[in-house]
Amino acid sequence: MSSRTSPISQPVTIRRAVARDAKRLTRLVRGSGAYEGKYAAAVAGYRVGPDYIEAHRAFVAVGADDPGGRILGFYSLVLAPPELDLLFVADDVQGRGIGRLLVAHMQSEARAAGLDRVMVVSHLPAEDFYHRVGAVRIGTALANPPAVPWDRPEFEFRIPSE
Repeated sequence: MSSRTSPISQPVTIRRAVARDAKRLTRLVRGSGAYEGKYAAAVAGYRVGPDYIEAHRAFVAVGADDPGGRILGFYSLVLAPPELDLLFVADDVQGRGIGRLLVAHMQSEARAAGLDRVMVVSHLPAEDFYHRVGAVRIGTALANPPAVPWDRPEFEFRIPSE
């Protein structure tokens, strides 16, 4: 079994992001292998600041035995309008279920906030991931040069009430 598809070898905890996580989240975004080559410009100057973390429901996945340690992934849920704004998993732990855990957590947070749908504009390399975790394609976000010079798929998570 390759490291890219092996299951999580340690328990993972998802906790609310705090201001001191900002630099690590920024490094995770800027260092993402999904944003290499022609996509690099989209995240070159991107910054996840303490103000962003405070303004949105941002959560991080960390090893349960090391809650103050390495961030394995994170997401940010915007409530109005309902959108999964950011979702990143460290390159070396992709394929181990962390993204799926983060999506399930996001859906639980959305449900608790009374949302029935959450939209996400996907990065092209992440399109298959969103299909696999149950998002439904609803359209296309048109290119917005110079920041994003390519069209992107739009998805929606339908949040069932419990």
